[in-house]
Amino acid sequence: VILAGGLGTRNLINKQALDALGPNGFLVNIARASVVNTGELISALEQRRIAGAALDVFDDEPLVPEALKVLSNVVLTPHVAGLSPQATQATVELVGKNLLAHFAGQPLLTPLALPAKA
Repeated sequence: VILAGGLGTRNLINKQALDALGPNGFLVNIARASVVNTGELISALEQRRIAGAALDVFDDEPLVPEALKVLSNVVLTPHVAGLSPQATQATVELVGKNLLAHFAGQPLLTPLALPAKA
């Protein structure tokens, strides 16, 4: 699973999707935790309706549900899927391009809205 989180994708991976994977299927989620219905996933894993899961994101990071920690058919990683050498290089390049734009008086490529001062 790799897609944006939000209202349109919340619980997109539900009982129906997990059952479609079947007992030989694996779920790998490196997107957003909200995309997967965690309760349904735990149930599918416990009942072996799917073969396993690899999860890099969790509903309440950094807390991981105890039910996931004890399952032998789950691999858990600490939200590091975006830390590949390629992703790190792309991040550094984007920061550099934003800095060049800023100091040249040009619009930033990826502007962020800063919170209002209290």
